[in-house]
Amino acid sequence: MPEIAEFVNRGGTTITPSIVEKVLRHLPQWKLEFTQINEPLFPHLADQLEFLADAVEDTAEGVYKDLPYVAFAQAVFALIYSHKKVGIIPDSMLNLGRADDSSVVRAVLIRNEAAFALYATSQQRDWSQITSQA
Repeated sequence: MPEIAEFVNRGGTTITPSIVEKVLRHLPQWKLEFTQINEPLFPHLADQLEFLADAVEDTAEGVYKDLPYVAFAQAVFALIYSHKKVGIIPDSMLNLGRADDSSVVRAVLIRNEAAFALYATSQQRDWSQITSQA
């Protein structure tokens, strides 16, 4: 997992305000796509992506102001990565296509656990239902 964590760190540093603006325009459509994820090997992935999308939206719109920028940027990176159909492992690979997406999302949640737990609490969401520990 250290390689994935480093990948997430590097990816987070590439996020600019312009990229965030583009992601926000596409986020409603992506959220719909994420709800269609049905991967028995990664049962929490759709909920985790929805959670990250909500955190990004709320932070970008100023509704939630306490998410550290590094957590925000890494969440944006995870959303972009998960939306792409071709990643480290192409999404079309049977049973494994979402393994890389799940790893990236889990790395973001784990690396920023305290910040996202506070966000979950502020939104009256059960962190244990979102976290990769579930």
